Amino acid sequence: MRAAVYQGSQKFDIEDRPDPTPGPGQVVVDVIFCAICGTDVHAFLYDVAPPGTVMGHEYSGTISQVGSGVTRWKVGDRVIGGGGEPPPEVGTSRGPRYNYRTQGFASTDVRAYAEKVVMEEWQPIPLPEGVSDEEAAMCEPCAVTVHAVRLSQMKLGDSVAVLGAGPIGLLCMQVARAAGATKVIVSEPVPARAEAARKLGADAVIDPTKEDVQERLVELTDGIGPDVIFECAAAKGTLDVAMDSVKRGGQVVLVAIVWTPTDVMPPNWMAREVSLQSSFGTQPEDWRIALDLIRNGKVSMAPLVSEASFLPLDNIQEAFEALCEPSNQVQMVVKHG
Repeated sequence: MRAAVYQGSQKFDIEDRPDPTPGPGQVVVDVIFCAICGTDVHAFLYDVAPPGTVMGHEYSGTISQVGSGVTRWKVGDRVIGGGGEPPPEVGTSRGPRYNYRTQGFASTDVRAYAEKVVMEEWQPIPLPEGVSDEEAAMCEPCAVTVHAVRLSQMKLGDSVAVLGAGPIGLLCMQVARAAGATKVIVSEPVPARAEAARKLGADAVIDPTKEDVQERLVELTDGIGPDVIFECAAAKGTLDVAMDSVKRGGQVVLVAIVWTPTDVMPPNWMAREVSLQSSFGTQPEDWRIALDLIRNGKVSMAPLVSEASFLPLDNIQEAFEALCEPSNQVQMVVKHG
């Protein structure tokens, strides 16, 4: 099989590797689509993935081999690469509460920037009729936003702001709407992503390079500020902007992973008793909810995943370089075969 192997120093090489063989209780998944995640882009940008790593965790595919003792899968089953309920004996360094994406990067793992992936039989979830392979590759990031919205204090009828209209932000605004937000405002400087937010139903889109985000958010919410702000940008200063802009007693949910120190000025928001909630990864139920939202049309992947989004594995180096400074990209997806 072919795999994009991270070499360090912002460099991928495409390597030929032996096809994997499933052990007892394992399956081999032939990857069809693997979306490029912002976490992987940051690992590339800040050079924190160990050399030898095969990244990629947002994917769909089909079961091509089953190991001994596997009873829940057969060859040809369509699956999403994750979301399964772990057995009790599976623990994490964070204790019994299971969150995906808590393990960091390990050079011994082979993930979905490869043509085949070995998984424990409990890890995938079945892909139902009515959800395409392309849409299924976005189930994991959708589940991340489901997790964030479920952790929030958002109530039916609340106003919501989303800072950053990358894939996570675009999914978060739709999940918040599905959860009952009546007004959704988005801040995004990249024109293609701002236009995607409009197409997906944002009530207003702010350009932070031309407008004062805090001023506009307060103005667009009758002088009060949004009830909840989801920080999905991880850009310099956006956390402080979120904390300054939310209403008195409101909440900021930190969804984007910030890889560099960020300045905040607590006196500006402490007196308003603003709360900050971090959100990381997912739990299995978040995947199931995300899949239902996609299947029922409550979350649309149309502006995110299209023919223009797809690239061959051979082009992964150029894709990562482009995503470090996005211009007209919304989502990029590796298409195997």
